[in-house]
Amino acid sequence: MRTHENRRGWFDFLVSGLGTAAFATLASQDGKGRIMAGGRETASPTVRAKRAIHICLIGGYSQVDSFDYKPALEKYHGKSIPGDAMPETFFGSGGLLCKSYWPFHQRGASGLWVSDLFPNLANVVDYMTIIRSMVADSANHTPAFLQQQSGFLTNGFPSLGSWLSFGLGKITDTLPTFVVLPDRRSLPNGGASNWGSGFLPAEHQGVMLGGGSQPIRNLFAGSDIDARADRDSFQMLEALNHRHLEGREANDLLVARLRSYQLAAQMQVSIPEVLDFADETAATLQLYGTQHEATADCGRRCLLARRLLERGVRFVQIFSGGCFGGEPRHGWDSHEDCQRDHAREAERIDRPVAGLIQDLHQRGMLEDTLVVFTTEFGRTPFANAPPGQVNLGRDHNPEGFTVWMAGGGLRRGFAFGETDELGWKAMSDKVSWPDFHATLLHLLGIDHEQLTFYHNGIQRRLTNVHGQVLHQLLA
Repeated sequence: MRTHENRRGWFDFLVSGLGTAAFATLASQDGKGRIMAGGRETASPTVRAKRAIHICLIGGYSQVDSFDYKPALEKYHGKSIPGDAMPETFFGSGGLLCKSYWPFHQRGASGLWVSDLFPNLANVVDYMTIIRSMVADSANHTPAFLQQQSGFLTNGFPSLGSWLSFGLGKITDTLPTFVVLPDRRSLPNGGASNWGSGFLPAEHQGVMLGGGSQPIRNLFAGSDIDARADRDSFQMLEALNHRHLEGREANDLLVARLRSYQLAAQMQVSIPEVLDFADETAATLQLYGTQHEATADCGRRCLLARRLLERGVRFVQIFSGGCFGGEPRHGWDSHEDCQRDHAREAERIDRPVAGLIQDLHQRGMLEDTLVVFTTEFGRTPFANAPPGQVNLGRDHNPEGFTVWMAGGGLRRGFAFGETDELGWKAMSDKVSWPDFHATLLHLLGIDHEQLTFYHNGIQRRLTNVHGQVLHQLLA
């Protein structure tokens, strides 16, 4: 970390926010950024994208029912797994093989296979870079979801959005750098730990925007408080906090709290404006499906994500689904009835996410924006049932599943990696979460080996000691 010769200089450095930004500038005149790591300055990769939207499907959606076409499943439908393979599954289930519940078709000029589960996303497949050979290290939801978010299977590590906030710095003083838009039905398992800053300075954690009249809790004072008194109180609080900070400059929680008050004052103006869709055309609202019951929630969040990026937010996460358990399930964890559950969840997000890609493209934003679509693991091509039985559900499958990206710097209409003929296990070009994160950082102009933070005697990074950039995906 940088040091300053005197306490006042260190204080000014912290309050300016530069002390917590490893990335000194996003893009200089030659298209290169500079990044601080371990006290030295190194050249970053070429900046291909400036911002990102990450859509997280909670529970594990089925690759063999969406983006990974496996004709062999039709041949073996209702039969046992060929050969001597004995599946090791989360629930110990190993039922008979099940063909896709939706027909597949080749789509667009690229001819990529997409099922009828996602008819609107199928229409924008030519913008996608599909990875069909993802693997995860756990078949348990919570650790697998944490690995997707932070690169690690346990709590306490910074989320992807926090690393990006730390590494890229802020564009605007009026909105957070990292914003989270949860499903209105439920937060994901683990709640705010999914967008926590871990051991990074606390100001880099995600800011959640909910629904209703108070999208950010306690942002606005009560209506019975005079505006002038409210302003004077804030100024007094700021002065006291600055005085209290002197001599405690290393307390990042205190620094984060001071900055949160400053940001809150700005957001009292910026948040109502960004949430007001009055300036959006009827055609845009229709594109996102904001006026239809099934798609209204996700449609509003996708449109809000675009508006946030336009106003200087770096990273927005949109969650699809929530906590597991109960009926009906609020997510993609389809053990009992995959056809029912996936159809319901896909209807909620298919049109809005496709609309987001179209809208970004029409506005010229897709060239420097990444859209990322992931889940913690996939689902098995065989039934979630005792051996020899068929039911309508599928079990957890971390052995081979599908995610996709679209936008700046990527090959469009391109599929990478393969699973076996059943869509069960990745067989070629396996992609781990460190590989995925390394590639995502690379597209945003960051060398994943250089973006580090010293913690408990270790130079920590998002990709731990792993990760290879997937250059095959780059345009």
